[in-house]
Amino acid sequence: MVVQQLEEEIAELKKKLGAVIVAHNYQRPEVQDIADFVGDSLELARRCAEVKAETIVFCGVDFMAETAAILNPDATVLLSVATACCPMAAMIDADKLKEWKERYPKATVVAYVNTTAAVKAGSDICCTSANAVKVVQSLPNDEILFIPDKHLGHYVSTKVSRKRMILYPGYCIAHVRLRAEEVKMAKEHYPEAKVLVHPECREEVIELADAVLSTSQMVRYARESPAKTFLIGTEEGLLHRLYKENPEKKFYLLSPRLFCANMKRTRLETVIETMKLKRNRVTVPEDIRLKAKQALDRMLAVV
Repeated sequence: MVVQQLEEEIAELKKKLGAVIVAHNYQRPEVQDIADFVGDSLELARRCAEVKAETIVFCGVDFMAETAAILNPDATVLLSVATACCPMAAMIDADKLKEWKERYPKATVVAYVNTTAAVKAGSDICCTSANAVKVVQSLPNDEILFIPDKHLGHYVSTKVSRKRMILYPGYCIAHVRLRAEEVKMAKEHYPEAKVLVHPECREEVIELADAVLSTSQMVRYARESPAKTFLIGTEEGLLHRLYKENPEKKFYLLSPRLFCANMKRTRLETVIETMKLKRNRVTVPEDIRLKAKQALDRMLAVV
């Protein structure tokens, strides 16, 4: 079936379900194009909290759909593909968090949104890559237990030196593939280019960047910068949006290994099947949802 036919079928199913479709910046180009809203984790959390729809079809990974269900309990949240998971989020669970909290009882727990609802429920506040520095800066406590991404946590530590950052040893399996040597080679080949990398990257990669940004911050930077060439250090799906919104500029991925297989599980066909069958509904037990929502609400209150 051609793309246009698939798009038309999705449009009809949206009307039937009273649905909105949201997609992360790392989704396939054709999936981004059928979404009502495309963004990074912070933008998607804000949008899902505010949207008035019977159904939210989430094109992303499991923790993102959980976040939507936490923030908008009146909507039916459907995850586009049931097996689309986040390996980083799986690196910590509620029991492991409990162990670390017992080890550091005085620390404020800051949970990256790349965590399960149960982990968010055991945390004091959440953050995204876009607002992690602001969140940590907003906290009165000088001892912070940052979970689960050690690379994002290290980056935050360089911006809030007065805080004692305790870093859980999790990481993004896609972003850690990018090596400093690849960045150096790309900079030699494109000396005029601006280097934009995600804070989930390794410390030595971050040190070579012109800017360390979330995905939507990269889009904004590229749009506002007078530069015409950019070297991009995040999952390759963002290139579609960068080119779409900045057609006169050039973007080059810093490594062909910047690829998340889980983000790419979603296809137009899987979106259609999920909507037709109303499958992959994401629910969160109410006691966990309320606690997790507190941590998310505190994050969203940080401006």
